[in-house]
Amino acid sequence: MKVTITVNGEPIQEDVEDRTLLVHFLRDVAGRTATNVGCDTTSCGACTVLLDGESVKSCTVLAAQADGAAVTTAEGLAGPDGELHPVQRAFHEEHGLQCGFCTPGMMMAAVSLLKENSRPSEEEVRAGLEGNLCRCTGYHNIVRAVLAAAEEEK
Repeated sequence: MKVTITVNGEPIQEDVEDRTLLVHFLRDVAGRTATNVGCDTTSCGACTVLLDGESVKSCTVLAAQADGAAVTTAEGLAGPDGELHPVQRAFHEEHGLQCGFCTPGMMMAAVSLLKENSRPSEEEVRAGLEGNLCRCTGYHNIVRAVLAAAEEEK
């Protein structure tokens, strides 16, 4: 079936199989490889993107379901001049990553969280990110990064 999905502001039209997952559309068709394939079972959150502004795990959404929608990936967060988004900057400054595999999904979940709650507490950040797993950091710096981004976005 033919789908048109706007990825980071760029409309992409492609014929895909009915069963094509959004994560595979993003990586294989759109070339947005920051969206990682982790578990394919919604357990890890490495594939988290914004679908029409809402945080979703793209391994649970068919590309056909996203037809006509706008998707933002980690590559789409930076400004047109390359200026980092406040969440990206905070993850860098607060060392909110180690191996980096979960980082794009964590950042997208953080952007969604801060859109819903611009002044979260530490507990609210931890609860808001609980669907995204990091096997390296212990989350302390990730939480600090989200809190720092919230301060920057004020």
